[in-house]
Amino acid sequence: MSQFEVVRDPLWDNIRLEPEALAVVDTPALQRLRYVRQLGHAFLVYPGATHTRFEHALGAYHLARRALAQLEEVAGCPPAPPADLRRLKLAALLHDVGHYPFSHALEEAGLPHHEELAGRHLHAGELAAQLARLGTAPDTLLSLIQGKRQGPLAGLVSGSLDVDKLDYLSRDAWMCGVPYGVIDVDRLLASLIVVPGADGQPALGLHDKGLAALESLLFAKYQMYRNVYWHHAVRSATVMFTRLVRVAIAAGRLRADGVALATDDVLIHDLQREDTTGLAQALRERRLAKRALDLPATELPGEPATWPAADPDLRGRVEDCLARELGLAEHELFLDFPAKPDMLALDLPLVKRDGTVTHLAGAEATEYLGLPRVAAELYRSARRLRVFVLRPVTVPARAIVELVMLPREAVVARVAEGKRLLSSARA
Repeated sequence: MSQFEVVRDPLWDNIRLEPEALAVVDTPALQRLRYVRQLGHAFLVYPGATHTRFEHALGAYHLARRALAQLEEVAGCPPAPPADLRRLKLAALLHDVGHYPFSHALEEAGLPHHEELAGRHLHAGELAAQLARLGTAPDTLLSLIQGKRQGPLAGLVSGSLDVDKLDYLSRDAWMCGVPYGVIDVDRLLASLIVVPGADGQPALGLHDKGLAALESLLFAKYQMYRNVYWHHAVRSATVMFTRLVRVAIAAGRLRADGVALATDDVLIHDLQREDTTGLAQALRERRLAKRALDLPATELPGEPATWPAADPDLRGRVEDCLARELGLAEHELFLDFPAKPDMLALDLPLVKRDGTVTHLAGAEATEYLGLPRVAAELYRSARRLRVFVLRPVTVPARAIVELVMLPREAVVARVAEGKRLLSSARA
């Protein structure tokens, strides 16, 4: 085997793969990611968004190598022992190995998060055999992927400034053809430094010369959620797909553990067989549900309940009740109120120009960055409460707002008792 291979990438140009990365890339577990789109149904809105988790995995690995090389250059010596460096690069490469088809839609459907599923790939099959040959314990990679491992460089794989974010924001913006995710990756990598963390242990930090680039990353994340990830047509396709999968699993046509191993095309083929909802064909032909209600969270009277985003079972029952009350058939109405409460969160050490170390987290971050001061309002402006329907119908906005403000227990009780959910409706 040659010492390295080079892969051409539209975003980072040349990605150099070292022998241990090549051994892992050629396993079926990672090759599956060639057939899993990075952004799910976003290609129905942005035709260029057909890039895959495989490309993203290579990009994260590339940025991990660049970051480690930068840290070595600054320190004048390797930032960690060779075995630790190898684990970090492999964890970056494998961080999405357990990912579902169609982006995060299946996690919204109630299936376990993809980080929890990485272990089944790391501990079995050809990937596990290759890791054994490399002398790399799967559990150490898993703890890095899941953000559970402590160490001076663990934040490269899972943290406020990890290589996952640096690649997906840049790659998603590039492939969608939008200017919102443009960030100064070079400046951020050049500003990385290992410093004492909040607990006194070494941690990955940022020199304050990278503060402007860090703030641009946070704003890019906000813009990408508002304009791409939570675009109304992307969300319409996502909730239709989520309902389709949940119905198929409930009917026994799909198994949840099998879904996690599928690719996009295999899963959609399986969903089209014996589909009783008509949603599979509608998605195939881009006949998406339309907005009957679309309100920014800033117009809500207070803090909404968490159940619309966190409880897919209850959300599905509520959708069925609302459809009946509005004269729609089953599977013709979808309630959508996605959540990402940590969207603009920060938690990393900051090295000031005089060499002292402070911490960028919570209220302390507002002393050095302007954006955290308005983070809560930006998050609320990015979130939108929507009701999608497959047939035209008037949806009473006030009643829907009142509904999503109710605590979960109250909604469960109303559904169980068969009470009308729109009883106080006024158009």
